[in-house]
Parts: sequence; structure tokens; C-alpha cells
Amino acid sequence: MDRSELRPVQSWAILCGAAAMLSLAMGMRQSLGLFQPQMIRDIGITAAQFSLAIAIQNIVWGVTQPFVGMAADRWGARPIAVAGVLVYAAGLGLSMAAHSAWALTLGIGLCIGVALSCTGSSIAMSVTSRTVTPARRSVAMGAVSAIGSIGLMLAAPLAQSLLSSSGWQVALIAFIGLAAVMLPAAWTAGSADHIDVEATSNAQSVGEAVREAAGHSGYVVMAVAFFVCGLQLVFLTTHLPTYLEICGMDPSLSAKALAAIGLFNVGGSYLFGWLGGRWSKRALLGGIYVLRSLFMVAYFVTPPSPASTLVFAAAMGTLWLGVVPLVSGLVVHLFGLRYMATLSGIAFFSHQLGSFVGAYGGGLIYSALGSYEWAWKGAVAIGIAAGIFQMTMNVRPSARILAERAGGGLPLSAQPSPG
Repeated sequence: MDRSELRPVQSWAILCGAAAMLSLAMGMRQSLGLFQPQMIRDIGITAAQFSLAIAIQNIVWGVTQPFVGMAADRWGARPIAVAGVLVYAAGLGLSMAAHSAWALTLGIGLCIGVALSCTGSSIAMSVTSRTVTPARRSVAMGAVSAIGSIGLMLAAPLAQSLLSSSGWQVALIAFIGLAAVMLPAAWTAGSADHIDVEATSNAQSVGEAVREAAGHSGYVVMAVAFFVCGLQLVFLTTHLPTYLEICGMDPSLSAKALAAIGLFNVGGSYLFGWLGGRWSKRALLGGIYVLRSLFMVAYFVTPPSPASTLVFAAAMGTLWLGVVPLVSGLVVHLFGLRYMATLSGIAFFSHQLGSFVGAYGGGLIYSALGSYEWAWKGAVAIGIAAGIFQMTMNVRPSARILAERAGGGLPLSAQPSPG
């Protein structure tokens, strides 16, 4: 069907399904660092081995995301998202039964990594972009990303409460219950498969689309800079709980910090989606990377306190997933909507390489030196460099898109906002 044939209730159902799927998938994933202290003690693994499982999750997520995006562009988001939910639940079940590092890596690392490709931001943003008009696209992606942050506010306190009262196995059972809630959300979001993509004068194959993106200097810059986003965020979600524990903070502070990140991410994601429709997306992206780095310096140079930790979490939360609508919007601006899931997935691979370094590198540095000092200093240095690099991005659409938009005679209100 054409997008104009959608009834408002259908549009809202698709967007809410995408937001709920994203919310729970990311909320559980970003809460896994809370399990690290108990799992290290009970399973008999090291911080580096737990970090490696999280790092493998991120690299598997990154490696599989382009192929999942291609599959979604070809066969639709619904079968991909539903399969992803089932694999997510299987990964949680394997992790619950783990008695060794390799079993934990299979569950948390491999299975959940694949599942996140199918249920995370790339698929949710593709569904959202297909459902709304170009004029509303940036703010809609910001809104879905914002609602997608609420899952962390639910998952982190739930996990910490059960970890304190019943242990990590019971907490993982609760997460399996949350995965069950994702199933109808994924099915509903997949209704966007019935919406036609705008026709283009030059039909492309997926291979042609990838070659076009690889030859665009702005896309390459954006993808390379995206590395730092993954590094900084996964370093924090994986290692902040352990950092606070070795600093003598109450264990509940970690869950409160993660919940604060989720709370402030709601406003931040919507804000950057709204700003992305009015201001330069490349400047906003670069500014996010630089500001995150400055906030990390301000937090780590002094011993943490409950107040400083929550202020830091609020600041980082405001900048957390605001990158998602900006990167997705830039992909559509440069290359159009047809292969958005594929091209966003390829850019996301760079993000996940950074996530691997942030998770595993942080664990290696802590295991070797007994301190996270050099880990956060490295995250700050590359964050500032990547932010400046991002601001140089070429935002001129591809020659094909420029020709199509000129030939299509679209009114300015329907044109994608400038990058």
C-alpha cells in the first residue's frame, strides 16, 4: 500500500511496536554489566572473560547487521524481527545455564549479538522511515529512539533488585519474560513491510547501493567516526558497575545510574531528532562525540560520589542515542530510503568495532593494571578526535539522488532536511 493509505491508528501501531521492540532489546543489553560482579564470583571467570563475551556480542552484532539489513530490505522486517526475538530469548536461556566462560560467550555473545541485529536500532529506524513522510522523518526517528530508551529505565532497576534479592539466574529469567513481550511488538512493527517505498528513476541492486556508499567520502567519514560512539557507550555500560564497586559505592548506584541514562536519553533522543530536522546533522553528531568526551573527563578526574555519578549519567544519557536519528537521517539524505537498513547496517559495523574495543579493551586494561584510568583517557582522546573528524563530513547527496530529486519535482517541504 501507499503510505498515504495508512490510517493514523495503523501508523501509530507500527511506530509503537518498533519503539517497544527497540526499548526492550536495548534495555536488557545495556543492563548486562550489572551481572558482571556476581557472574565473576559464581561462575569463576575473570573480568576480562566477561568483557570478552560482551565484546563478542558487539562484534557479532556489527558483523551480522549489514546482512540482516539486506535481508530486511529484501524480505521485510517482520520475519527478521520475530526471529531475532526468539534468538534473544535463547541467548538469555543459555546464559542462565552457563557454568563456564565459553557457555556465557555463546549466550551473551553470539546469540544476543545476532538478536540485536534483528531487533535493534537499524531495523527500528528502517521501519520508522518507511512509515512517516519525509518532512516528519527526523523527528519521528528521534521519538522512536526516545521511547526506545525507556527499556533501560525498566530493565536496570529490575535486574538490580533481583540480583540483590534472588541472584543473577532469577534476574535472567525475568529478562526472558521481557523478551516474550518483545514478540508482539516485533510482529506489529513488521506491518511496515506492506508500505511501498518511493519509486526511483534508477533502480539499484544492493551491490550497486553498497558501491555507491563506499565511494561517497561523507559516508566513509561518518562510518569511521561512528566507531567512537560504540567504544564510549559500551565501555560505560560494561565497566561502570565494576568501577563503582571498586570505588566502594553502593551496588544500587550502578542501576540508578543506568536508569538515569535511560530517563535522560528519552529527552535527548527526541531533542536531537528534532534538531536534526532543522540544523546540520554532521555538526550535531560531532558535537555529541566531543561533549561526551568532556563529560567523561569531568567525571573520572575525581573520585566518584552518588551525586557526581547521577549527574554524569544524566549528561551522558542526554547524548546517548541521539546519534541514531542523526546517522539514519544522513543515510536517507545521501542515498534515499530503498537500502536504508543495508547502508545503516554497514555504518553500524564500525560502531560495533568500537563497542568491541570498549568492552574488551576496558576489561584487559583493568585486569592488567587494576585501574580504568588509561581506558577512560583513551576513550576521551579518540572521542574528541572523532568529533572534529565528523564535522568535516561531505553531506552532498549522491549524484543519483540529486538527479532523482530534481527530476521528481518534490516540494521543499517534502525534501529530506539538509545534512
